[in-house]
Amino acid sequence: MDLKTASAIRRLRLVSAPEAVSFLLLLVCSVLKRTTDFNAVPVMGMVHGVLFVLYVLFWADAWNRTKWSLKTAALYFVLSVLPTGGFFAERKLRREAEDAVIASRARSEGVVNA
Repeated sequence: MDLKTASAIRRLRLVSAPEAVSFLLLLVCSVLKRTTDFNAVPVMGMVHGVLFVLYVLFWADAWNRTKWSLKTAALYFVLSVLPTGGFFAERKLRREAEDAVIASRARSEGVVNA
């Protein structure tokens, strides 16, 4: 895996957990808006919107660079629209990055011909 591909995966991984947290906070704010006088929905909506747009941009870049199959790319996109999906995406992306580093080191040491 080259440096740009690793960077694309890292960016997607780093934005996935905050995007999931903002989604959950937006849901909490929506409930609080309807049950109390507390209204933080406009602020949390904007924060979540920015993080979601970043996630989609980083997802598209990672898909382009990693050459994921349509199934894998769709999985990461679906995880972005589920309330806790970002946490699962972050975990899968971390594993994928770690596996790529291990494979890269094995290739550079001549252990495998992958």
